Amino acid sequence: MGLFSKKKKEEVFCCPIKGRVASITETPDPAFAEKMMGDGIVIFPTDGVVYAPCDATVAFVFPTNHALGLKTDSEIELLIHVGIETVKLDGQGFKMLVNEGDSVKKGDKLLEFDLEYIKDNAESIATPFIVTNLNDKQTIKIQKTGDVSASEDIFSIV
Repeated sequence: MGLFSKKKKEEVFCCPIKGRVASITETPDPAFAEKMMGDGIVIFPTDGVVYAPCDATVAFVFPTNHALGLKTDSEIELLIHVGIETVKLDGQGFKMLVNEGDSVKKGDKLLEFDLEYIKDNAESIATPFIVTNLNDKQTIKIQKTGDVSASEDIFSIV
């Protein structure tokens, strides 16, 4: 590293949902657990509200309201996917509070969901929160696992 070169700033993201956080490899879905979609964490929610984990733009909202994508100013693409096989619920139990193209600030409410309905009608409440566009030089550094509140820093990209 040269005398005047700058170290790239580490980006930190907070947990979007209150619950128990674990490695993405603990997701009960191979596409997520094997990091086919990207790397990150899985949250087992104890609350039915999803908050913005950072300042971003809403890149997309699934028509069934079970998942959404965010894009940061630094081009990081994030996916929050509430539950496993929740697309089959056809929007039941979900209330999206944002639209594609909206600018959101860290802590803004994005989505509400009926946790009991998801438990009773979906394969799992496991909620992957992943970075979908990591490059070969970037990795996820998990800050905390176990019980986490929705405002705590949860992982960084290094």
